[in-house]
Amino acid sequence: MSRSVALGGDPAARHALLVAPSFPSFRLLDMGRGRKLEAYGDYIVDRPEEQAMGSPRLTRAEWEAADAVFDGDAEDKAGRWRLRTEPFESFPMRWNDLGFLGRFTAFRHMGVFPEQAAHWTWIEQRLKAIKGRRPRVLNLFAYTGVASLVAARAGADVTHVDASKKAIGWARENQVEAGLGDAPIRWIMDDAVKFVQREARRNSRYDMVLLDPPKFGRGPNGETWNLFDDLPAHLADCIACLSDDADSLILTAYAIRASFLALDDLARPLLEARGGHVQSGELAIPIADGRLLSTSLYTRWSRT
Repeated sequence: MSRSVALGGDPAARHALLVAPSFPSFRLLDMGRGRKLEAYGDYIVDRPEEQAMGSPRLTRAEWEAADAVFDGDAEDKAGRWRLRTEPFESFPMRWNDLGFLGRFTAFRHMGVFPEQAAHWTWIEQRLKAIKGRRPRVLNLFAYTGVASLVAARAGADVTHVDASKKAIGWARENQVEAGLGDAPIRWIMDDAVKFVQREARRNSRYDMVLLDPPKFGRGPNGETWNLFDDLPAHLADCIACLSDDADSLILTAYAIRASFLALDDLARPLLEARGGHVQSGELAIPIADGRLLSTSLYTRWSRT
């Protein structure tokens, strides 16, 4: 279970730091000097991390024992992995008995963002509380689909949208790994902005929208995405796709030079017009020694 810490002493928790718990397939072991040391499944991984500005606590020998080290700095630039073992295609991971696959990608990612476990728990709870209908969930910029699988396992019909054919292929492998091969998931390779605009025109509505856009991106037909320029209109379109009795929306933003207050200022007026509760803040991952690594910004809305 994730924990929520109010920021600025706000008793209403309008702003909160969500601390995602470690789980058997993932632990943050140490961080410092622009790097982080993590355990993914059976592998120890050393990767760049701009937020890790302090000093490591583990010994140099413990860092040097990593099974995989990523060389390269920029978040959106390809780099190179140095593996202590023979290269392999993927490795299994699990969260709350849900299986999926991790991989060493050219952009230092592993195909899973463990801090999202704070949202995964919330997604399950919200969807399971919906009675009398099968919820409809729209997952945009959905990448390798762990959130789609969480929602499907909780009983939802899921529409999974991503511009990358490779990412959708990986997500479908995760569906098999999770044992959810018959789950009602629509896999759609499309530009998220255009897809949502079409859904709004078709009067297609959802009970939950998950929105996890990159800082920069390209659609399958060369469409460009810039979060600061394009998010305001896109978020408004996403909110227009919520049904009259919709339950929730989650917006997450990574690797941007902004405060969570910027997301809050954008999203709160639009979401509060629907009633309910809006919360904004940061997602963080804990280390056993008590330190926290902030990873991303979020805003989420719920009807109740």
